[in-house]
Amino acid sequence: MEEGKGDGPRADRVSADGYRLAHSVLNRRWLIPAALLSVYLVWGSTYLAIRWMVETIPPLLGNGVRMATAGAILYLWLVRRGATRPTKSQWVNSTLVGTLLFVGGLGQVAIAESIGIGSGLAATAIAMTPVWASLSAGIWRDWPGRKEWAGLAIGVLGTIVLSREGDFVAAPAGLILVIVAPILWSLGSVWSNHIDMPAGNMRTATVMLCGGGSLLLAGLIRGETFTTPSTASTLSLIYLITFGSLLAFTAYAYLLRAVRPALATSYAYVNPVVAIVLGVWLGKETITGAAWIALPMIVVAVALIAARR
Repeated sequence: MEEGKGDGPRADRVSADGYRLAHSVLNRRWLIPAALLSVYLVWGSTYLAIRWMVETIPPLLGNGVRMATAGAILYLWLVRRGATRPTKSQWVNSTLVGTLLFVGGLGQVAIAESIGIGSGLAATAIAMTPVWASLSAGIWRDWPGRKEWAGLAIGVLGTIVLSREGDFVAAPAGLILVIVAPILWSLGSVWSNHIDMPAGNMRTATVMLCGGGSLLLAGLIRGETFTTPSTASTLSLIYLITFGSLLAFTAYAYLLRAVRPALATSYAYVNPVVAIVLGVWLGKETITGAAWIALPMIVVAVALIAARR
């Protein structure tokens, strides 16, 4: 009887631990697909939204307002809920990562679209992100395997084919920007998992807040100024703040913590398709043969990388 009494509380604890574990696994089963769906579809649409925003809003200042606003909203909400405030070193690291992601990555894409690069073409070039993420992981001794090196080679070849697209021929600086952007974005994404960063959604908030500040500073240095924006640009900015940043970037930050970088950046599979469809349908963009040849090559490159993961 005494033995039975001793087993009772222990059995209850085991049962409770098992319930929490099952609940955690169930949450991950729902959260990971939901987060992937968010970055797949929402970020695919943001390329066209950025193109409309930069028609009357400066690219760096506009995205600075977008990220700083989204970061401030999320940060204040987390603080009200009792989240732990970041340390000084975490603020510094969030600034460095945010600068790489948003000035080096997002900002360069916005500038490229402001000088005439179509949203679908920009998304196709950014589809190289998982390739660069895999290569960036090699800095921390997680070098690509044979399939990944093959994917890198095919992806680079696809980018060369894409460079023959009309928009890139007319604005070669745009091609350079959309090649450099995913390299810096990938480096910042992978690096964020190897330095002292805030936990959970606080990481998302501080990176957006600090990265937004860096974008605003970069815009001022570049000589950008605000003028009266059009209705389309204003609505695009609101969409980018709410869906592109608060929803999709929060989902992306979760994926970086929950899965490998190659899967977290696999939104590059779907984003070009979504961006091209929306660009042709709503943005009245035209796509020629070079893009249709390059897109499958880049998708195959990303697939080779994902196969190892």
